[in-house]
Amino acid sequence: MNIRPLGDRVVIKKLEAEETTKSGIVLPGTAKEKPQMAEVIAVGPGNQKDGNKIEMEVKVGDKVIFSKYSGNEVKFDGQEYTILKEEDILAIVE
Repeated sequence: MNIRPLGDRVVIKKLEAEETTKSGIVLPGTAKEKPQMAEVIAVGPGNQKDGNKIEMEVKVGDKVIFSKYSGNEVKFDGQEYTILKEEDILAIVE
């Protein structure tokens, strides 16, 4: 079973935040910031505006930076994912 987002939605999986600081201090789970970088797992077909199809700019496998408080977190097959609109993605990391 797979997740297939609709419209201009994207399924992402957050990348793990670094657990130690540059000086070598190990951070407990509660002190870590939520990661804002993720990998794109699935992409919807895009939207239509005025009868024209708007293509998605991201593709599966892209590493992206997204808005901090965007999307809906879901648990699927024991994994945690976030489903958000493409407009909530701020940048593609190259």
